[in-house]
Amino acid sequence: MRAAQITEGSKAPEFTSVLKPSQPDASSDLVQLKVLATGLHRLVRSRASGKHYTSAATQKIPGVDGAGETSDGQKVFFLCFKEGGSFAEYINVPRKNTWPLPSGLDPIKAAGLVNPALSSWMALTARCDRLPEHFSVLIMGATSASGRLAVPLARSLGATRVIGCARNEEALKSMDLDDHVVLQDPVTSTDFSKLGNVDIVLDYVYGPVVVHLFKSLKPTGRVQYVHIGSLAAYGDPSAVEVSLPGSILRGMDLTVRGSGMGSWDLRDVGKAMDRLLQSLLNIGEAAIGVKKLEEVETAWNQVGDRLVFVP
Repeated sequence: MRAAQITEGSKAPEFTSVLKPSQPDASSDLVQLKVLATGLHRLVRSRASGKHYTSAATQKIPGVDGAGETSDGQKVFFLCFKEGGSFAEYINVPRKNTWPLPSGLDPIKAAGLVNPALSSWMALTARCDRLPEHFSVLIMGATSASGRLAVPLARSLGATRVIGCARNEEALKSMDLDDHVVLQDPVTSTDFSKLGNVDIVLDYVYGPVVVHLFKSLKPTGRVQYVHIGSLAAYGDPSAVEVSLPGSILRGMDLTVRGSGMGSWDLRDVGKAMDRLLQSLLNIGEAAIGVKKLEEVETAWNQVGDRLVFVP
C-alpha cells in the first residue's frame, strides 16, 4: 500500500510503498480501516520531528487520527495516538478507539477539526471541575486554529460570555466573541482591566502574560486556569518559563492545571468523543485545505489553512 514514511534526516516524510497491515481476525480487538482522510496537525509535525514529549522513535508512518471506513462500509473517526500510522491507505486500530461519524459530518471536516477541537473540549470537560452554569471563559490565543474552535465549543458546553485575547484586533473583531483583549508588546502592557469576573481561562499562549493576567484579575469567585499550549515560545523559546509569585496563589481562589496527554488519557477521550463529534455538526465552514497523500513531501511544511491528506 502507499504511505508517508519518516526517514532519518529528512525534512518531510517520503511518499513510498509499504506492506499493508494484515487483516485482523474476527476475535481481535483490532479493526482494519481504509483511511479516508487524516489531518496534518501541529502535533503530527512535532511528533515526526521528535520534538514532542510524546514522540516515539518506533513510529515510522506519521499521523495520530483520521476518518476511515470499515470493511462493511461504516464511516468512523479513529485515534491512533499510540500506534501512529494514519498517513497510509490502510491502518489497524483498536476498536475501542473508533467512533461512528454522525450523519452529515464530512470525513474531511472530522479529520481536520477533531484534533484542534479536542484541546479545548478536554480542557473544559476533563480538566475543569463542575463548569458553573452560564460560565464565562477567557481564551488566550483566540485567533489560533484551536482558539477559534474553542469559541463555539465553549458555548455548546454552556458558556454565555466568551472573551478572546490575541494580537490581531481585526481578527478578534471578526469572531463571535462577547468581548476581546488585544495582546500588547511587551505583554505586561496588555489591558485586562475590562475583563470583570472570569470563571475559566483556556491558555494557548503561556509565558509572562499569564503572570500579568493573574495580577490583573479581579474575580468574584473561583478561577480555573488551564494551560493548553505555548504559542509564545514560537517567537521566544524562553517564554515557556514562568515565575509565579506565591502572593497570587494566596490572593485568589485559583486552580492551575494543564491539559494534554498525561493529564487525561484515551479513556477520557473516549467518554467525550461522541458528544464532540455531534458538536462539530454545528460548526460552520472551516478553512481546510485538502491534498493527496502523494503530495506529502511538498505540502508537509505548508503554512496557512489547516491541511488534510486523502490517500
